[in-house]
Amino acid sequence: MPRLTSTLSIAVLISTFIAAGGWFVATSLRDGASIAAAADPAAPPATKEPASKEAASKDAPSATSDEKVVKTEAEWRKILTQKQFYVTRLKGTERAFTGEYTDTKTPGVYRCIGCGEVLFSSDGKFDSHCGWPSFYQPAEGLKSKKIEEHVDNSAGMQRTEVTCRKCGAHLGHVFNDSPQTPTGLRYCINSASLKLEPKAVSVEKAAPAAATPEKK
Repeated sequence: MPRLTSTLSIAVLISTFIAAGGWFVATSLRDGASIAAAADPAAPPATKEPASKEAASKDAPSATSDEKVVKTEAEWRKILTQKQFYVTRLKGTERAFTGEYTDTKTPGVYRCIGCGEVLFSSDGKFDSHCGWPSFYQPAEGLKSKKIEEHVDNSAGMQRTEVTCRKCGAHLGHVFNDSPQTPTGLRYCINSASLKLEPKAVSVEKAAPAAATPEKK
């Protein structure tokens, strides 16, 4: 019986030693990997998967410039003046010869007052003497996708309304009554629907030429 007890004790000791050795090896491997990662600054950091789809969506890129701009009436009223809201959201018309850009000849581009999209250019602006800013084509030409046309039967006549494709702002109307222009068209646009962005003048062109000394 004593011999059996000794044998069992030896077996227990061997098992304990093996288990302890396995724990030591596993711990050493784990700590070794951590030390190696700390010693190598180029090693990629550990990444964590998002806890949910909702968390992942927060890191998604913002809306692209091609997406529509949709706002409530209250939101539009916060960013537009009363006149701008009347023209762009209620399809109103400013009185002739009262618009800011009726006679403007400043080089630059005209952006939508609602979303900032470039709609017209000073290169396509001309004097129609109709009382509103007039352009013979959009900034990107007649095939521009930034402007949409709609049949307008209001005011007891049929006209072609033009709106901003991106935010739906009412801009004015287009008429085929200007043979003096390259396209024969007149985009009759409300100043209140536009924002002029003057063309930047280079420093070289703006700076006066240096005086050269006269030869004796």
